[in-house]
Amino acid sequence: MNKVFPQGDGTGNAAARTKTLSRGEADCSPLCCSRRGACLSASLLLLLATLAALVALAIILGLPPRTPGAQACVTRTNRTGFLCHDRRSCIPASGVCDGIRTCTHGEDEDEALCRDAPRSLPGFLVARCGDPASWIYSDQKCDGTNHCGDCSDELSPVSACPPCGPGWWRCPPTVFKYCSCIPRSLCRDHVQHCSDWSDEYSCPGL
Repeated sequence: MNKVFPQGDGTGNAAARTKTLSRGEADCSPLCCSRRGACLSASLLLLLATLAALVALAIILGLPPRTPGAQACVTRTNRTGFLCHDRRSCIPASGVCDGIRTCTHGEDEDEALCRDAPRSLPGFLVARCGDPASWIYSDQKCDGTNHCGDCSDELSPVSACPPCGPGWWRCPPTVFKYCSCIPRSLCRDHVQHCSDWSDEYSCPGL
């Protein structure tokens, strides 16, 4: 009859090897039940530590939060504005893509926003002139100044602007900078600004 013996060197090393494995498994903690488990746990802890460091760095540097995109706001002068990423600063529409970083983090001069103006600008920042090829910033519309060159930003039918305010004198101007009103500060300055000379004879000034 053939006998089957346990593998080993015949000196009892098989039993010793079994005891050694059992002792190693018993010493293993729940987080590192195997050598691979220990490595995975260490990698996970390192990753978490790195993420925590990046978050702390972002807080210290004051990096802007991610936003869904450009948003409109109303400036202190009741004009259309651009809301900065800090959600507090509202800059005039004409301050966007003017070469000057007005927002704290410079998002008003972002390349994606400015690379192909006005097509790359959000609609609330743009106003069209009588000539479809011409455009101005929305906060320049109805401000008394001829930005379009043909006064279409100040006069109907293109623009429905309110009448001259208290700081303006209504007249047919001769100075092409203005359209239907001139600032009262120009009245009685011994220079003709209105075609009917009313700025020198009728306007009471400021």
